[in-house]
Amino acid sequence: MENRIASMTRSEASVLSTNKVIRNTYMLLSVTLAFSALTAGVSVALGLPHPGIILTLVGYFGLLFLTTKFRNSGLGILCVFALTGFMGYTLGPILTHYLSMPNGSQVVMQAMGGTAAIFLGLSAYALTSRKDFSFMGGFLMVGILVAFLAGLGAIFFQMPALSLAVSAMFVLLMSGLILYETSNIIHGGETNYVMATVTLYVSIYNLFTSLLHLLGFMNND
Repeated sequence: MENRIASMTRSEASVLSTNKVIRNTYMLLSVTLAFSALTAGVSVALGLPHPGIILTLVGYFGLLFLTTKFRNSGLGILCVFALTGFMGYTLGPILTHYLSMPNGSQVVMQAMGGTAAIFLGLSAYALTSRKDFSFMGGFLMVGILVAFLAGLGAIFFQMPALSLAVSAMFVLLMSGLILYETSNIIHGGETNYVMATVTLYVSIYNLFTSLLHLLGFMNND
């Protein structure tokens, strides 16, 4: 009897802990998305130039390293804002490019709507079904690495067709990553809401830019 009570207590504590991680993750994610949108808007308004692929990668991986290092302290949250603010800044020049195209505003709004629909739909499915998508981890890791390297190749060798293929791959991979990370939180695989926020933010960022690229191509005469 005592063992059953102890088991129930541990189970309840686990559920409460999981719910706390989910709540904190989505709260921090919503705030960082708003902050990222603000820095992107400022970047567009000021007409700031894109920092370039090298500086973008150095800034991203450097801030990601700091976020990971301080994920269990208050500095971790500051690093998350630094990371998402920097990514928002890099998004500004991209938005400026698409907004200057014919029907550019429509393309941006379509990409935003598509990103929101995919994220909310997949998150709701993972939360309500409570299915375990941990089996996708290895596939996603390899797929993202391949797509990342292919994307670099498309940039350096000026291959538009490969770039479009990479964008399509990232739409699928980031959708899978949203399912995987949400499931990971639900089943206790991810207990740090700072890292969960970063993973979901990166998924949303890459999903949006990939949709923007694909929709921009389809709307460009």
